[in-house]
Amino acid sequence: MITFPNCKINIGLSVVSKRDDGYHNIETIFYPIPFYDILEVIKDNQTTNNDVILSTSGKIIQGEEEKNLCIKAYRLLQKDFPELPAISIHLHKNISMGAGLGGGSSDGAYMIKLLNDKFNLGLDSLKMKSYALQLGSDCPFFIDNKPAFAEGRGEILHEFQIDLSGYGIVLINPGIHVSTAEAFKNISPSAPAHPYSEIINLPVNQWKDSLFNDFEKPVFEIHPAIQKIKEKLYTAGASYASMTGTGSTVYGIFEDHIPENIISEDHYEVIQVQNGKSRRA
Repeated sequence: MITFPNCKINIGLSVVSKRDDGYHNIETIFYPIPFYDILEVIKDNQTTNNDVILSTSGKIIQGEEEKNLCIKAYRLLQKDFPELPAISIHLHKNISMGAGLGGGSSDGAYMIKLLNDKFNLGLDSLKMKSYALQLGSDCPFFIDNKPAFAEGRGEILHEFQIDLSGYGIVLINPGIHVSTAEAFKNISPSAPAHPYSEIINLPVNQWKDSLFNDFEKPVFEIHPAIQKIKEKLYTAGASYASMTGTGSTVYGIFEDHIPENIISEDHYEVIQVQNGKSRRA
């Protein structure tokens, strides 16, 4: 069985307060983007013990294999469903890592959905979100995979009516890995000046002065190249531009056509999204 985990962008991101458990309360809007990894699972008849084998292609995945969220998702479900058979996973990685796009979280969430469907586990959306939260704060979003206003750690989700399908969206990733832990260290929590529900109802070209990502200031200070991408998107005519998550990807929303050659750096990855389809530029 094959599935296609997509990425997301954050529209606004406020770090509201520090929690007693060491996490932070945030407010943001998660918006799904049709740019995908490819995830395949097959039953492994060559392995007698219930186990999992992972192979990968595409972008190189750093870190220990057992910490990959696809494997962790399998292990998590295996505890409650010991009848799960041994499987082989192949993950083709298109979505950049450490880029604020939630690619790893999406892989983990889609793994839960895939196992549920393939092996008829009978899990509903609420239960799958409960499992997904054990993998990461933004993993539950990818279970329903619809625009959502998120609060708490990012796991408290409220369906949010916003449709950007009529716009062109450009995502630019400079290949800089931003540490989420380091980004949080330099944040001073505070509530947003205006409720997101008010701002989002404004025309997109009015978001610029009201809708902010709190991580931009500390990340831009360390990585000025990321700030320059945002400036170039506005120079190119974007109605709104922002860093997503803790970076390093920056996106621009264009009301008309997407201009060519926004970025001249050859090593930057540029993804264009138009009419529900994406392509590398």
